[in-house]
Amino acid sequence: MKTKIFRTLATIVTVSAVAGFIAIAIPANGAGTADNRFITVTGVGSVSVVPDAVRFNATVSTIGGTNNAALSTATKSAAAVRQALKDAGIASKDIRSANISVYPEYNWTQEAGTKITGYRASQSFDVLVRNASKAGTIIEAVVIAGGDSVQLGGVIPVTLNPSAATEQARAAAVTNAKSKASSYAKLLGTSIGKVLSLEEQSSPVYSSPFPMAKAAADATAVEIDLGEQDVTVTITVRWSLN
Repeated sequence: MKTKIFRTLATIVTVSAVAGFIAIAIPANGAGTADNRFITVTGVGSVSVVPDAVRFNATVSTIGGTNNAALSTATKSAAAVRQALKDAGIASKDIRSANISVYPEYNWTQEAGTKITGYRASQSFDVLVRNASKAGTIIEAVVIAGGDSVQLGGVIPVTLNPSAATEQARAAAVTNAKSKASSYAKLLGTSIGKVLSLEEQSSPVYSSPFPMAKAAADATAVEIDLGEQDVTVTITVRWSLN
């Protein structure tokens, strides 16, 4: 009695490109099930949105003859800044203390060596302005309230609720993936069937690569350029082949 052994040989085509990854598995004899007849592609969707809010950092920094004197002066300046923010309509939940510090400052000379010249106290705030159009005015109010003791930094336009843009990016990613899959299936003389799996490879990525300036109504007013924020979603989808 002779035993015949039949083996199913599969042809696997792998294509790597900048736009994504495509893997196709088709049995050589054309037969098979959804388990071994499939196409897997990567789709990318991106949507641009204009940020609607602004985050910035404000720091008050003062020098005194003692730790206590420096801290007392910094506390008064910080209180003035905090009040200016509240007067401008910033809610307490959008004002966060980022740092409070007191430390000696030194001066070194060859004759006397190192000596303490005073003490510096600082307090920093991270502020969220939920109405981006008011950010310039609010920053100006902070500078006026804190005077020469105020330092500003870290102005970042942000999108408060990117959910809608994320959904659009996901839809674009699915369309992109399906277009690729259909194109490859057609070239191979078949068509795509049902979806076998879908994986979002990473959380939506937000970036602001393109600044977009706008003219200020008042040349002396503080103007914040919001730019555009790209919301990008990448997915991997597997379809069965008919």
